[in-house]
Amino acid sequence: MFAGPIFSREALTTPRQVKHYVMRAGYVALLFVLIYTIGQATFGWQAVRNVGDFARFGSLVFQILSVIQLTLILFFSLLLAGGGVAQEKDRQTLILLFMTEMHDRELVLGKLFASLLNVGVALAASVPVFSMLYLLGGVTLAQIGWCLALCSVTSLAAGCWGVLVAFWREKTFQTIAISVVGALLYLGGIEIGIQLSKHFPAMAVAGPWLELFNPYRSLFRVLDPLAYQTDVGVVHVTAWQGVIALFGLSVVLIVFTTLRLRVWYPPRTVFQPVEGKKEGETATSAKVRNVWTNPILWREICTRAYGRKGILIKLAFLLIAALVFQFAISADQGVLAGGVITPVGLAFVVLSFIALLLVNAQAATSLTSERDAKTLELLLVTDLTAREFLFGKIGGILYNTKEVIVVPLLVAGWSVWQGNMGVEGTIYLVVGYIVLVAFTTMLGLHSGLSYENSRSAIANSLGTVFFLFVGTSIFMVLLIQTRASFFLQFQSFIVFIGVGSIGLYASLTQKNPSLALTLSAGLLPFLTFYAITEYLLGGTLGVSLVVTVGYGFPTVAMLIPAISEFDVALGRTTLDKG
Repeated sequence: MFAGPIFSREALTTPRQVKHYVMRAGYVALLFVLIYTIGQATFGWQAVRNVGDFARFGSLVFQILSVIQLTLILFFSLLLAGGGVAQEKDRQTLILLFMTEMHDRELVLGKLFASLLNVGVALAASVPVFSMLYLLGGVTLAQIGWCLALCSVTSLAAGCWGVLVAFWREKTFQTIAISVVGALLYLGGIEIGIQLSKHFPAMAVAGPWLELFNPYRSLFRVLDPLAYQTDVGVVHVTAWQGVIALFGLSVVLIVFTTLRLRVWYPPRTVFQPVEGKKEGETATSAKVRNVWTNPILWREICTRAYGRKGILIKLAFLLIAALVFQFAISADQGVLAGGVITPVGLAFVVLSFIALLLVNAQAATSLTSERDAKTLELLLVTDLTAREFLFGKIGGILYNTKEVIVVPLLVAGWSVWQGNMGVEGTIYLVVGYIVLVAFTTMLGLHSGLSYENSRSAIANSLGTVFFLFVGTSIFMVLLIQTRASFFLQFQSFIVFIGVGSIGLYASLTQKNPSLALTLSAGLLPFLTFYAITEYLLGGTLGVSLVVTVGYGFPTVAMLIPAISEFDVALGRTTLDKG
């Protein structure tokens, strides 16, 4: 095949795994749960017989599912494509692939398509679900087709970017962080260029071209073609220009990766000879560095355990923060986003989510890199205690991401200084944010300890954080639309909450289930729902308390078993396979 033996092997072995069918069926089930939840939030228990209501409902569901699917496709394509190559590097098996007779094209395209195989299967499984929306009315087959085409080409472009970064950088954390931050900078840069084209006549020609490279703008044209119709006549639903633009971008990225492959990898240090001592040369004493009482914490803080380019990731995040903050303060503070949050508050939410993703990625890769490098077993046979190991890792994670964690707090402090938020409400906000940082940190470590496969650990950890954010966003959007009583809202969302509990249970109790984690998985979606409704009703202290309890309890439930020596040495490492 054109993609080479790597993709051929993946295509033959993937259908033999049970998780392949679970993932495919689970994604379709998730879409139907969303449809049911939207139906309950829209109609409740009323009997609907009006064709117009069905058509409006079909249009609403199609719009929500399309945006959600495009976001999921974009995120997981970045994660899986970059993680697949990074795992090969960590296990030092990528250099073995370079020693084979495979061409560079086969290596790059093979890893790309093999990583995107599961994403493509999920996208194909969604075709019957979107086709059923056509029966409700309000949606045309052209809209469905172009929506799926945009999702496909966006997945390809995101995967090409993830593979490029993964072959370029050495460390897994750098790969994930640069992939995510780079994608955000790309979308932000496109929007900045579009806005500049509207204010400067010399750049007016560039505006329409830039819009083609933003998949969300192309999707919105498909979802609401009447808003972009400039003349009177038949409405044409098309997105072929956006599809071609993103496909061209994918080709450029993959060609560049293929041409630079032998320059980036294998690294020059693999072939660097060891220089021996010259004749007559006396031995010189090497520089001695004092190691702290906790050597794990010393290594995480005082060495470059995660590569030399961490400062670039932080600078990129600060650039994103500056752009988001500038957009927030330039917006009209009297106009609430969605009718519930100020622009500065929305900036805090966006930056907090990005920060939580980066903290979680740092936590997950801090364990997976140890396992892939075969150093975790060596650490366990030393006199290090499990307490020193875990708290050393936690201290290193928080230290290495301190700039990322502080930025949302600075936004909250600026809001207090401007008088947009009271001191009491800010304290509640900061407490809840700190609890979420602790939760995402421990979740990353928990996934790294629970999963033997690094790619599965990273995908599970980041996927859990991502789905929690997406689920919360869906809650808020639908709750704002319904404006019903709490009891009716709870009835409408009961299935969605239950499915969220099951998914969280599967994520937290992968290897060593416990009663505390089971209780956490069952309560967290319900408490999150209560916190959202309390916030919409104007609550502050209640929201902070629920968030603290809801996310603090699973944090402790993951931490206490992890610091047990028996649990770490026998329950969560590869030693039990010996």
